[in-house]
Amino acid sequence: MAEQRPRIDADPETAERSLVSLVLTVVELLRQLMERQALRRVDRGDLPDEQIEEIGLTLMGLEKRMTEMCEYFGIEQKDLNLDLGPLGRLLPDE
Repeated sequence: MAEQRPRIDADPETAERSLVSLVLTVVELLRQLMERQALRRVDRGDLPDEQIEEIGLTLMGLEKRMTEMCEYFGIEQKDLNLDLGPLGRLLPDE
């Protein structure tokens, strides 16, 4: 007789929330990386004032949209910071 494998309890609501959380985590990681890169370029003096302002407005808009999306899906920003075990947290504490 074949051995029965345990069934996976895949609640659709839990699965959807987990997927949304993962996607938002990746988006937040990319947003923070872009922000750090922009700050490095500003510090080096590589950008004209108009471009600095444009980048600043874009990054503020992205941050606002991330906050709105987290609120919409009922996910707290702190939940996006995955624990990578011995490597520490994915995102820096802000």
